[in-house]
Amino acid sequence: MTESDPADSYIATGGQRIRVRYRRGVGVPLVLCNGIGASLEVLDPLVEALDPERPVLRFDVPGTGASPASALPYGFPYLAWVLGRVLDRMDIGVVDVLGLSWGGALAQQFAFQNPLRCRRLVLVSTGTGAVMVPGNPAVLAKMVTPRRFRDPGYGASIAGQLYGGTARKDKGELTSLLVRQMHAGSKAGYLHQLMAGAVWTSLFALPAIRQRTLLVFGEDDPIVPMINGRIMNRLLPRSVLHRHRGGHIHLITDADELAPVIDEFLGPPRTANRRGPLAGGRLTPGD
Repeated sequence: MTESDPADSYIATGGQRIRVRYRRGVGVPLVLCNGIGASLEVLDPLVEALDPERPVLRFDVPGTGASPASALPYGFPYLAWVLGRVLDRMDIGVVDVLGLSWGGALAQQFAFQNPLRCRRLVLVSTGTGAVMVPGNPAVLAKMVTPRRFRDPGYGASIAGQLYGGTARKDKGELTSLLVRQMHAGSKAGYLHQLMAGAVWTSLFALPAIRQRTLLVFGEDDPIVPMINGRIMNRLLPRSVLHRHRGGHIHLITDADELAPVIDEFLGPPRTANRRGPLAGGRLTPGD
């Protein structure tokens, strides 16, 4: 295990101690919610490919990366509340939120609970939780264990079957990606994340999300089939579906392709209007 980046900070709130990393910039910050078991380092390729002026906040959920595990299991409503408390402590108001896979559920929940604080939503390779069209059962069985994060060799050997897309052929890149999991987290943390996803669904609440939403789904995703993107696109009143030919973690392995799509959807970074009800920006009808 290596030491945390000097830019990291730790925020104690809601009974948790959360590691955060904040790249400052101008305009509305983009909050990144990571996939299951993943530390914030895994999102390095995306952050590096996004507009360098865009402020980006990422964090380790309890029990992943360098955030200690929660003493008790938790649900997405609680974790979305904790995220809000983290933003409060950092004096950040209105945000855009991007969720990848498991993190997409957290992003949806945050939007439900914070309709005035969440400006725009980006949901990548995600679904509606317990009620969705499942992926390949053999693939999902491999996700029950965190071994792919703790053993880079094993993770690389199953990467193609698990993630699809470029992972089917470029094992060297995936091995490098898995090595980025320098803070592997705990078994308890991984179990808590699995439990949170097993009892949560957004299927019946999606029409209530009024934020403009970008859905990013791959044609070769063994974990979250494309049909889930089409279903969500129908249910979300202000959504647009971006389809690509890659797999589940195309956002990371091919960040240079998808980052411009995200930047265009969010709009160019601009100085935040701090006179609104929340510091960090104000929602307007055009947003």
